[in-house]
Amino acid sequence: MNSINRRSVLLAGLGVAGAGALAACNSASGSGGTPGLVSPSGSAVTRVEKKRSSTGKVMKRSLTATSVRLDLGGGIMARTWAFDGRTPGKEIRLTAGDTLAAELTNQLPDKTATSIHWHGLALRNDMDGVPPATQQAVRAGAAFTYRFIADAPGTYFFHPHVGVQLDRGLHAPLIVEDPKEPLSYDDEWVVVLDDWLDGVTGTPDEAFAELKRGMGGMDHSGMSGMGGSSPSPESSGGHDMGGMDMSGGGKDEMSASPSPSDSASGMSMKFMLMGANSELLGGDAGDVKYPYHLVNGRVPQDPDVYTGKPGKRVRLRIINAGSDTAYRVALGGHKLTITHTDGYPVEHRRTDALLVGMGERYDVLVTLDDGVFPLVALAEGKKASGMALIRTGSGSKPSSTVRPEELDRMIMSASELRAADEVRLSAKKADRVHRIELTGGMDTYNWAINGEKFDMNNPDASPLRVEEGQRVRLDFVNTTDMWHPMHLHGHTYQLGSAGPRKDTTIVLPKKKVSVVFDADNPGQWLLHCHNAYHGEAGMMALVAYAS
Repeated sequence: MNSINRRSVLLAGLGVAGAGALAACNSASGSGGTPGLVSPSGSAVTRVEKKRSSTGKVMKRSLTATSVRLDLGGGIMARTWAFDGRTPGKEIRLTAGDTLAAELTNQLPDKTATSIHWHGLALRNDMDGVPPATQQAVRAGAAFTYRFIADAPGTYFFHPHVGVQLDRGLHAPLIVEDPKEPLSYDDEWVVVLDDWLDGVTGTPDEAFAELKRGMGGMDHSGMSGMGGSSPSPESSGGHDMGGMDMSGGGKDEMSASPSPSDSASGMSMKFMLMGANSELLGGDAGDVKYPYHLVNGRVPQDPDVYTGKPGKRVRLRIINAGSDTAYRVALGGHKLTITHTDGYPVEHRRTDALLVGMGERYDVLVTLDDGVFPLVALAEGKKASGMALIRTGSGSKPSSTVRPEELDRMIMSASELRAADEVRLSAKKADRVHRIELTGGMDTYNWAINGEKFDMNNPDASPLRVEEGQRVRLDFVNTTDMWHPMHLHGHTYQLGSAGPRKDTTIVLPKKKVSVVFDADNPGQWLLHCHNAYHGEAGMMALVAYAS
């Protein structure tokens, strides 16, 4: 099998709290906890962990988070943070039922605290990696061992859950193999997509500081879609600068670094993206201006290459590790057969292209033709793309700006899929229903859930309560003018009555999406937008089990 290139560059961890608040956390031991709620290390958590199917095998891994200078290809260097000096970090691959014992050593600069969140896994709550809700942050110079049974096969990944570290380079795939794998294929290739600015135009923290100022101080004359609630999805996008292209480049955005800053009414515009519009996403496509979009850590001019043979059937495990970008993915000259999303099997569907939101994963099968073919990740609505290559024979490398016609044919998203019979939830009336109203906007950058900005200093102040054994329905109601990929920790929900099983789903502007799950994993679990900047601004809530 092909491994991901050692120089590959990836994502990091999803935003949560400042280091000071994390250091002050005292809930990590799980011995205390909030009265009336299951503690992250309580007896209910231990009881469920003991019931998980286990092989008895323990895989030990050491992960060191450190500062590194990365080669993105094409002579482009970036100073960022990564696991063990490379990004993506080395893939972790184990068999369902194995125990993972991963020791994280924090060697990040400037006394920076960090953690690891195991994205998509239903694991024990105190190993979920969300300071201060489930553990204390791992302080600089310290270490922490994550130990849990990974009992659900699938394509996952891991990243920090502190601040906007999601948008740095700390990330790696986590693949849990099925010992009774039903699919037949010859090889597989893990494909990680990422939007990149760290160490090139600035840092994620600088980008977030600019975004937090919002659009309220700008001169809105001649602009539409700037405010928090005024524009409609039918308008020309959430950040329309009167026809000006403020995306940091034209058709070939990655041919050169963008200008360091733009301005409107004297306001710095170094990181804020204007004019990003997508019909697929219901309007505004994103907030942040990225100089590069990467596939397996490489820019399109110097792409990662998978080498195979014509006629072979390959499983692609596609992970969107980006922070602000949905990708439309297609392989030139090929059809894709979707087999899984977010680790769970679906009824197989053939398509030309996929729409993949941040935090989502898709497994697809493809039978390779003879030649050289571009795997293109179009940054949806952002006039830019990432690219890797599949080579099975002779032929020249396509242009870094190639746009396969498959990108404009049949485009499939999760809402069009159905869960496979073996994982579809039984029909059952919901015991508990929570309305999850997505609120806020760009005007004051006040993203929230039910109008309440999440306070990481007091994460269990107003939890969404559930009880073990309940069937729970979450009604995501997007009142904003932007799309949001909503991620639930520790569980896999189902879209509607027969849709796919997922942990992250796209909620379009002015739309409602209902999901259901069985409350079978006690603890305190974060529910949030997987746009790193929306989440850090406050679009989070805590789903907590009553004790």
